[in-house]
Amino acid sequence: MTKPSRVLAALVAGALGLGFAAAAAAKPPVWTVHAGGTTITLFGSVHLLPPGLDWRPEALDDALAGADELWFELPITAETDNQAAAESLVRGGLPKGRSLTSMLTEEEAKRLIAAGVELNCAPEALDRMQPWMADLTLSIAEDARGGASATDGVEGQIQAVAPAATRRRAFETANEQIEFLAGAPLRDQLASLNWTVSEIEDDPASYQRVVGEWMAGDVVGLQRDALEPLQRISPTLYARLIEDRNRRWALTLANRLKKPGKVVVVVGVGHLVGPSSLPALMRAKGFAVDGP
Repeated sequence: MTKPSRVLAALVAGALGLGFAAAAAAKPPVWTVHAGGTTITLFGSVHLLPPGLDWRPEALDDALAGADELWFELPITAETDNQAAAESLVRGGLPKGRSLTSMLTEEEAKRLIAAGVELNCAPEALDRMQPWMADLTLSIAEDARGGASATDGVEGQIQAVAPAATRRRAFETANEQIEFLAGAPLRDQLASLNWTVSEIEDDPASYQRVVGEWMAGDVVGLQRDALEPLQRISPTLYARLIEDRNRRWALTLANRLKKPGKVVVVVGVGHLVGPSSLPALMRAKGFAVDGP
């Protein structure tokens, strides 16, 4: 998860196929942390993918085959999905008598309505949402228009192919993740929403570009396109969604490295690139980390 709505996620499926054909041998990057008899494999997810994309690197498959534990941001269960949906309904709506457009300038409100119409999101429904919920709704709709499928995300596919005997663990709960969004300062929610609207208007190929960089293992491009915009428009939200969580996860993994075993960790790829990334934090703690 990078910006709140991009649980990194957008493109025309046919265009994706053409865009990746020239780099068919490329695969997303994998990092490996070593300490004594313990190995932790780190893999960065794009939470929503186009169907049919051949993305799994051999190093990830090998690590999954021998893993004792498999960690995700959230438990990959129907119960977690239900919790997230219920909490979003509770926290995603505005109180009676308030509207989202009243929080925006006249120009911002016009652009929001236009984006909703373009993506078949009813403007009257958006107007009743908290800014973070409208941001999430528009981003998912933008990605779906581009070919992304909720049933073709990295986590679901890994959950399905990992051995049943591998213990599943998670860093966070659904309610915690929603709090990262719903509990953010209003000004930062609005800044992120306006950024999403501007992407819909001005950069419809953003999702294709990020997925292409992910497939090519282009960590510099991922940092530029998946992280730096959020850091620029809202340092507070960037710290809340990326830096603070990375620090907590790095501490958890450092403690896990004290016990022998083989662990695979799958989190949003935005958490694995840049100077505040999990690999960078693990290196700063003195652990050997192979990878980009």
